[in-house]
Amino acid sequence: MYIPSRFKVTDAAEIAGFIQENSFGTIITIEDGKPIATHIPMQFHQKHEASYITGHFAIANPQWKTMKNGKEKVLVIFQGPHAYISSTWYQHENVPTWNYQAIHVYGMPRILNDQELEEDLTALLEKYERHRSPAVLWENMSSETKKQIKGIVGFEIKIEEIQAAYKLSQNRNEVDYQQIIQQLKQENNPNAAQIAQQMEKKKNDRR
Repeated sequence: MYIPSRFKVTDAAEIAGFIQENSFGTIITIEDGKPIATHIPMQFHQKHEASYITGHFAIANPQWKTMKNGKEKVLVIFQGPHAYISSTWYQHENVPTWNYQAIHVYGMPRILNDQELEEDLTALLEKYERHRSPAVLWENMSSETKKQIKGIVGFEIKIEEIQAAYKLSQNRNEVDYQQIIQQLKQENNPNAAQIAQQMEKKKNDRR
């Protein structure tokens, strides 16, 4: 991913938090020289001084087979909010642009065994169900429901490289920066509002 230096994010904790918050990603592998992709929820893990991404495919989705040999890197993309930025919001004439947050993760994959897949599903349900009542947790499921695990294939990707970009108008002067935030808030668009919020969080970095 092309990332101008002023938009590059390198803080490991911030990147991990972003992936956890925006965990519905796109996983891209190669099959017979052609890129193929699936959109699925994934999880970020830190263990033994290494970082991993885990998730699962429907067994009917043939993409999982591209991971069987574990010899080719895969790409996973996580994207946050994004919004159009009009050049009419600047003090001087310029071109419009787009603000966004995105992270690319590269790594080597392997297929999870049954026990590992069950542990990953347990953690996934805990993440999304723990605040609900009643909660759908693995330990509460009937044995009949748990049999559906046979219909999925789990994977783990050991992260080898991360490219993270937050393009949030860091190249604009303070007056333009504040004007962009105010205009985004008036767009009546959830993505625009979220970008404005992220820009406000980054204000301290500009000082």
